[in-house]
Amino acid sequence: MEIRVLRYFLEVAREKNISKAAVRLHISQPTLSKQLKDLEAELGKKLFVRSNYFIKLTEEGMMLRKRAEEILELVDKTTDEFKALDEINGGDIHIGCAESKDLHSFFHILHQLQMHYPHIRFHLHSSATDAIDERLERGLLDFAIIAQDVDSRKYNFLKIPSANQWGIIARKDMPLAQKQKIHLNDLLDVPLICSRQSLQADFPKWLGDQQDQLHIIATYDLAYNTSIMVEEGMGYVLTFNHLIYTGQDSNLCFRPLEPVLESPMYIVWKKYQVFSPVAQILLNELKKSYLPKA
Repeated sequence: MEIRVLRYFLEVAREKNISKAAVRLHISQPTLSKQLKDLEAELGKKLFVRSNYFIKLTEEGMMLRKRAEEILELVDKTTDEFKALDEINGGDIHIGCAESKDLHSFFHILHQLQMHYPHIRFHLHSSATDAIDERLERGLLDFAIIAQDVDSRKYNFLKIPSANQWGIIARKDMPLAQKQKIHLNDLLDVPLICSRQSLQADFPKWLGDQQDQLHIIATYDLAYNTSIMVEEGMGYVLTFNHLIYTGQDSNLCFRPLEPVLESPMYIVWKKYQVFSPVAQILLNELKKSYLPKA
């Protein structure tokens, strides 16, 4: 299976039309059709359902599309890294980021680095920690910033000297908005919107066996859209402070949990990671800032 053919396959999958894909790829339609048929023969599976006007992927085709996107992303990242070996003033650095307000010092380091190496490009991938962890494992990220404890068997890490405080986002006319702090019993009979990560990593420490008593109406990965759900009166969001705007002119407010629940922030990278030159320079700068001073 050739990389070139996988690119052809993805272009056809995006365009849903062989003629349009052939134009974009600058090859003839018969050549493209033959490449696709050869790919199907190689895999022993039908990848497309063809009609006179468009084509769509079979289930096997959708599975190949997912794998092809992962393969080509890793191939392109590897190619960029080798190009950067002779170009110390530039290159690409891929960073997975969980949501947090406590990243100012990290982005200050990125800014300072880019001032010295103006051709560096930073690619940020914002998602929940489990999705970031998966991309890091597949080699698609150089670094990740996560908001939970680190598996030191898999990763090296630096701790960011701050933590995210958990609480609820409520509309100001909702009952729990009238409280200054939120206790466990306050949450047992109200509709809650929780991050998937929190249910697995954070709340078991705070709630114990009582987590099963929560009335969870929705889960999320990134917080912003949940503010709209709260404004519509659907429920309360359990989230970090400062992710959703709750200023005086907002209809929303933040109320902290009691006892306090906090999630630490870590910069992590795979053990035995081989970095590109610019990624190694970034790592050196991060260590200068975040390693404990002797």
